[in-house]
Amino acid sequence: MFGLKNHYKVVIVGGGSGGISVASRLLRMSHSLTNDIAILDPADYHYYQPLWTLVGAGVSKKKVTERPMKSVIPEGADWIQEGVTDFWPDEDSLTTSAGHRISYDYLVVAAGIEIHWDGVKGLKDTIGKNGVCSNYSYEYVDYTWELIRSFKGGNALFTHPATPVKCGGAPQKIMYLAEDFFQKSGVRSGTNVIFGSANPAIFDVAKYREALEKVVERKQIDARFRRSLIEIRADQKEAVFEHLDTNEVEVIPYDMIHVTPPMRSPGFIRESLLADDNGWVDVHKYTLQHNRYQNVFGLGDSSNLPTSKTGAAIRKQAPVVAENLLSLMKEEPLKATYDGYSSCPLVTGYNKLILAEFDYEKTPTESMPFNQAKERQSMYILKKDLLPVMYWDGMLKGTM
Repeated sequence: MFGLKNHYKVVIVGGGSGGISVASRLLRMSHSLTNDIAILDPADYHYYQPLWTLVGAGVSKKKVTERPMKSVIPEGADWIQEGVTDFWPDEDSLTTSAGHRISYDYLVVAAGIEIHWDGVKGLKDTIGKNGVCSNYSYEYVDYTWELIRSFKGGNALFTHPATPVKCGGAPQKIMYLAEDFFQKSGVRSGTNVIFGSANPAIFDVAKYREALEKVVERKQIDARFRRSLIEIRADQKEAVFEHLDTNEVEVIPYDMIHVTPPMRSPGFIRESLLADDNGWVDVHKYTLQHNRYQNVFGLGDSSNLPTSKTGAAIRKQAPVVAENLLSLMKEEPLKATYDGYSSCPLVTGYNKLILAEFDYEKTPTESMPFNQAKERQSMYILKKDLLPVMYWDGMLKGTM
């Protein structure tokens, strides 16, 4: 629905975890903002995407990850169900997909990341069929489980692209779960599990990398790094990779392939004055204030923050944006800072999880009183059962 006003004190672009969390916090912290915040998002539904890995592994039902967008919009905010086509930051306004011009005193951009299905030749035409699956889509995630549970052997291929992705651990989590299921279903001895990753190693942070390298070795996974998937030949069931260091082309036949597609900043951000040279919202890494426009803040996947794009990162970013935005309104110094915290709950099998937590410096910042690089059932239960509750009932309501 379109709001009753064409000017708001605060306009938030994006009704995902970042936008909703910031709106909820602002309304809790300042009653004067009631009915003076607009959230722009064209989507009908809001998704808890971290659970899609477990949906693809047959553990969770995808329906529990979906709620109507109107149910998560905080009371006191107007939901404008339209996208954004243009930003006019010099004029403190933007244009919506319906042609409405909305002005603001303050802008928060939390528009997420764009799945670039066309970034791999042939992928868009075959995703969701012909043995090609992806957990990065609500539409196709059920097909992942269909392929895993019916797999009879051969090459099971998993990919990680040469772009930033949301939840950088997800491309390998589903691989570990699939390998675990292949063991249980008796087809593992006739299966080659192959990981084609554009990254130089299994993980960025040394402590967790060493632990995951042992998991890869134990599971006898054929990990091939610096390989970027460039084409799917569905008719021949072949995946074409380019080696990023040598430019050599490698063709790998597959019986099933889980593709993590390339991702990029949304087009309306890439082509705007808010973007840096790589197309992401250009914000200060500690204050989350825009580097050129003082009354603009950014957080989440659409920002250029040099850390992993995860919901856990957004949980730490949202309070910083809310506090600093209110400080700016009061003409006070911006004191809240974000240290780059991110977290990857790395599922390594059914009932096993390594909980990676780290900051900008790639230093572990663990919140539990034990070594989180060790696989634990308790951490798996945390991801499966507790984190979704914390998300819906805490984070989105601005209380955690």
